[in-house]
Amino acid sequence: MTCAVRALALCSVLLSVTACGKQSDTIVAIAPHPRNPDILYVATNESLYKTRDGGATWSKMTTDLSSFRVLALGVDPHSPANILAGTMGDAVYKSPDGGQSWTPHNGGLKEHISVVNQFVFHPTDPDTIYVATTVGIFRSKDGGRLWEERMYGMKEVHYVVTLAMDPHNPDVMYAGTTGGVYKTTDGTKHWDRVNNGLIPKEKLDSAMALGVNSLVTDPTKPGTVYAGTTNGLFKTTDAAASWRRIENGLTDSYVSALLIDPTNPTILYAGTRKGVHKTTDGGETWVPSNEGLTTLNIRAMALSLLNPQIVYAGTNGSGLFRSTDGAKTWVHVPLTPAPKASPPAHTV
Repeated sequence: MTCAVRALALCSVLLSVTACGKQSDTIVAIAPHPRNPDILYVATNESLYKTRDGGATWSKMTTDLSSFRVLALGVDPHSPANILAGTMGDAVYKSPDGGQSWTPHNGGLKEHISVVNQFVFHPTDPDTIYVATTVGIFRSKDGGRLWEERMYGMKEVHYVVTLAMDPHNPDVMYAGTTGGVYKTTDGTKHWDRVNNGLIPKEKLDSAMALGVNSLVTDPTKPGTVYAGTTNGLFKTTDAAASWRRIENGLTDSYVSALLIDPTNPTILYAGTRKGVHKTTDGGETWVPSNEGLTTLNIRAMALSLLNPQIVYAGTNGSGLFRSTDGAKTWVHVPLTPAPKASPPAHTV
């Protein structure tokens, strides 16, 4: 990536996370607890929040992150008390106690990283974690203490936005970048560009040819992958040998987030600047699903790991919303602080 392109990308991030000191109404990351449906973590432009009662009340976490913005959250599926926070400017922080305290986990990262975009946990090895950043992909083999670059083969681009792992083979991963999609079949030792059908040949050499914002893999069909990009929705059924557009019914081509229902992978949700769209036929047709949303500009989305009918949408400007009926209807979830306990009454 050229210096000019990197500066432009960072500028856009900086503009999107500028806050004015008050509680932000922009939700930049959402992380449900994998075992407790009442626990949810949310990052806004100005702080981190946690609810322990299903969103009725929220606590503002003491992050120890200085003034750095948190742009990505990861809850360790093996040990959910371990939370990772990816920042703008200071790489990775880790909490071993559900967000009560944080320490830098930046070995091998801090001298390089400007923005952390996403965490991916290995399904069977609890110490192996991958991270997507503005200067490439890094891997940790010790729970995040030390990181090593895993970029061999990515000659054209280094700005990695999203990662997706094949649910049947963790050595197979897909990386969404500002120059399309890359694939590894050997656990990130080497990457190959797989843009057939994604990007016209005349644009392949451009560092900003196509921004891939979100990738999801079908848990029941190895080789089926969906890509939400800055210019449309795409699907591959042959492990990224070829891609095709799947936009019938989509009202906006800028896709910021994608979710796939693990219990019924023909159901997916796409977050765009014109709201949430849903498909029930594997992406062949999409319908808007926005009843109850007061802002249609979707920044982040998440699916409950315990009940796929529960969907979260974070907006640019109107806060957090939740659906309990598969995005048919949405309800605003204000980040309301828990009431402070009253001092004990004095007795005579």
